[in-house]
Amino acid sequence: MTMRITTSLPENDSGLPAIAMARHLETLGYDAVGMPDLLIGDGTPGFDPALVLAAVAAATSRIKLEFGVLTLPLRPTAWVAAQIQTLQHLSGGRVVLGVGIGGFPGSPFWRSAGGAPQGERGRRTDAALELLPRLIRGEPAEVLAGEKVVLAPAAPVPPILVGGNSEAAMRRAVLYGDGWAPSLINPRALAGKAARLREIAGELGRPVPSISVGGHAFLASDSAAAVESFVRSLVDVHRMSPEEAASVPVTGGSAQVAERLAAYADAGADAVGLGLDGGDWARQAELLAEARALAVPSESAG
Repeated sequence: MTMRITTSLPENDSGLPAIAMARHLETLGYDAVGMPDLLIGDGTPGFDPALVLAAVAAATSRIKLEFGVLTLPLRPTAWVAAQIQTLQHLSGGRVVLGVGIGGFPGSPFWRSAGGAPQGERGRRTDAALELLPRLIRGEPAEVLAGEKVVLAPAAPVPPILVGGNSEAAMRRAVLYGDGWAPSLINPRALAGKAARLREIAGELGRPVPSISVGGHAFLASDSAAAVESFVRSLVDVHRMSPEEAASVPVTGGSAQVAERLAAYADAGADAVGLGLDGGDWARQAELLAEARALAVPSESAG
């Protein structure tokens, strides 16, 4: 098995334009370039992911274009479908649609854009996932009661990855997705979750989704302070124990990273997407590509 890898384009100035970064990733053999949806509205840097991926589509020819992940309760479903449909045509069918309920409900951007109330995010996401495939395929879909929408030209429905670590997210991935996309999880914890995912699929009589793990890597030589700050945020914001938080970031040279990729594969992951934090983004991208070439799951991998 060859581990599929992706990395996200950074949301701030890392010294290289996004287009140059995407071309660099394509040259290095990455499977996909990701774009997070981090529009918060408090001054935190954040780009519109659909616009960035459209620009990347025009500048590349092979690499997949991955939303990692798009917040569905923040956007009208018909609008999302039109964007995906368009991007599929612009890119020659290279979209990977990662979706989620959103991690910033109540933020200034969320409120100003008319995002769903926090308690309605799951319901809105389920409703959107019911409609999106039909809308993208150009089939009539009732988005509003009594009113059918038909979008054209029709496009292939991209692979849909459902983000989130919760039981509800896993169930949503089984019901509506092609893949499940957990994040901020170490290989040992992933193995337990992967077993539960298989159980849910069996209970619902559905295929087991693929697993695409998301995380953060700190591969620059001077990343110690950034790693410490990241781990502290996992404890303070995500309420992880210090031990669990310390096991989440991916660090070290290509050999150490290869071991982590192989461990994720052994735990059930088909793909790993890592945001490259710290300095020298281009060199970190090269190290991750080198690690993928070295990573070989153990004989016990299922």
